Amino acid sequence: MGGLMTGALQELIERSRRLGTDPRNTNYAGGNTSAKGEAADPVTGQPVPLMWVKGSGGDLGTITEAGLAVLRLDRLRALTGVYPGVDREDEMVGLFDYCLHGKGGAAPSIDTAMHGLLDAAHVDHLHPDAGIALATAADGEALTRRCFGDRVGWVPWRRPGFQLGMDIAAWRAAHPSAIGVILGGHGITAWGDSSQECEQRSVEIIYTAQAFLDQHGRPDPFGPPLPGFAALPETQRRARAAELAPVLRGLASTDRAQVGHFTDTEVVLDFLAHAEHPRLAALGTSCPDHFLRTKVRPLVLDLPPTAGLAETIARLGELHAAYRKEYAAYYERHADAQSPPMRGADPAIVLVPGVGMFSFGRDKQTARVAGEFYVNAINVMRGAEAVSRYAPIPEAEKFRIEYWALEEAKLARMPKPKPLAARVALVTGGGSGIGRAIALRLAAEGACVVVADRDMATATRVAQEIGGPDAAIACQLDVTDETQVRQGFAAAALAFGGVDLVVNNAGLSVSKPLLETTTDDWDLQHDVMARGSFLVSREAARVMVAQAMGGDIVYIASKNAVFAGPDNVAYGAAKADQAHQVRLLAAELGGHGIRVNGVNPDGVVRGSGIFASGWGAKRAAVYGVPEEKLGEFYAQRTLLKREVLPEHVANAVFVLTCAELSHTTGLHVPVDAGVAAAFLR
Repeated sequence: MGGLMTGALQELIERSRRLGTDPRNTNYAGGNTSAKGEAADPVTGQPVPLMWVKGSGGDLGTITEAGLAVLRLDRLRALTGVYPGVDREDEMVGLFDYCLHGKGGAAPSIDTAMHGLLDAAHVDHLHPDAGIALATAADGEALTRRCFGDRVGWVPWRRPGFQLGMDIAAWRAAHPSAIGVILGGHGITAWGDSSQECEQRSVEIIYTAQAFLDQHGRPDPFGPPLPGFAALPETQRRARAAELAPVLRGLASTDRAQVGHFTDTEVVLDFLAHAEHPRLAALGTSCPDHFLRTKVRPLVLDLPPTAGLAETIARLGELHAAYRKEYAAYYERHADAQSPPMRGADPAIVLVPGVGMFSFGRDKQTARVAGEFYVNAINVMRGAEAVSRYAPIPEAEKFRIEYWALEEAKLARMPKPKPLAARVALVTGGGSGIGRAIALRLAAEGACVVVADRDMATATRVAQEIGGPDAAIACQLDVTDETQVRQGFAAAALAFGGVDLVVNNAGLSVSKPLLETTTDDWDLQHDVMARGSFLVSREAARVMVAQAMGGDIVYIASKNAVFAGPDNVAYGAAKADQAHQVRLLAAELGGHGIRVNGVNPDGVVRGSGIFASGWGAKRAAVYGVPEEKLGEFYAQRTLLKREVLPEHVANAVFVLTCAELSHTTGLHVPVDAGVAAAFLR
């Protein structure tokens, strides 16, 4: 953009953020705003008319200057002279690039024409629930007239594009006193001579529509309560959700791996507890921003929440098979020779009465946003049914947008997924040392991470360091406690849908000669490393088998599992136990596609919680070196003369789990810089 910053531009950014951060106005990445003004041409120095408009894929609530496309308004409007008609309107999107001004900026979106062709200095296009409720009502045009009189008009449904921009511009020219329009099946557009006036008009339309629905709507838009379908008590509800999440994630990942998100808000539970929810859910969503994320319709369980777990899981499998068959038929009904290939037949939204909603996507944010959009859709259905009958756009129109060549091109521009994208990792002892390094590396490679540690404060710090709840959550987990282990995996299921990659890293050590080693010393180390790894691996296997997506279990063992060092009997024996668990579980779980491998580090001194807690001082005393020189001592006894650091162990975990070693299980990888006595035999 050449660093341009005009008053109009600054006002646009501030207005966009205010509108975009209020969910009553629009949803994440939904809608777009624009402002028109003048700036100097970088070549001639002469003022030229410009339009700043939110670019493709941006979010109003967090928009910056870089998220705006900047176009020459005179050139954009000149495109009306070469417009080839609605049958070829997609060609116009490529011409927007020839209207761009300056360097940088975002790619122009499909709604660019709506903003540029309107004879108004400022334009807002938003997707408020109240506005879409009127837009999707069977008699939406008449309701719009009742609600707004002549102040707001009605533009019938048309797929976003150049023709819709021309339609709105023509309507505005014929009704100069109006402040905006309801777009049939879609949303609202408002305009103003100033940024303040435009924003005030957008808010006026939204609040007036909501007040109309509140005043004239019937109290039971979703029909009477459905016997037996009331929400379960919270504790019971979330326990059932944790049981179902891995099963549903596995089903939703039939075509490609997905991350899950769970929602049990009152909006969802109330919808599913009433008699009309099956009919309304089958109609699907209407606003393009909604169904591009939620798919044409959700999968809805038709059993009450009191049904047994086995019966529920079996029924979900049947419904999933039927959903895939139906989706394939939907594709075949509408696809033609130019349609992109079917992208996948699995649902993005699964509704379970009495429990809540499960949403799925390529990453956590996508899954979460899909769920948020379906909540918007429920609100839209409530509003439309309260004053009329919910009547979304026809299925054929939904297909035209879902399999739009422009949408396909947008998907093709997305960056290549990272190696661990759509995988969920749980790392024990993840709050410090080796565990922290592993958690950070797995997250950097695209995984969602559950940072599990007995010390909740350190786990929380690492989760925050990774980037927040769309990337990582913290979980208090003592691996010796069966209940806490189960709760840790339940937290993973509720946050991300399940678990694919588990790292048994929690550990400690007490360095004593045999004759000074107490039974408490022995029991403590075996409880944490031998028993703890068993408990974690057993729960991991339960989740992974339920998912039917395979998985990885990695043990952070030690060179001491095979190397007999001095004054180390309890620690070495516990590590040897872990090492053989790798072999035993690899043999048992291979039939489920679950790979089990180990990493055998040498002494990791720097950054290690074990060494910092006194183990380092004791080992230094055993070897007769100053504690601060222990890392150097370990390095000099290796073949490579290199010190082992936490990130080196993390590297090995990544290599074992990134699919490059897809046919490897039961392996122990030494990360010891070469200790000949610890070579595997």
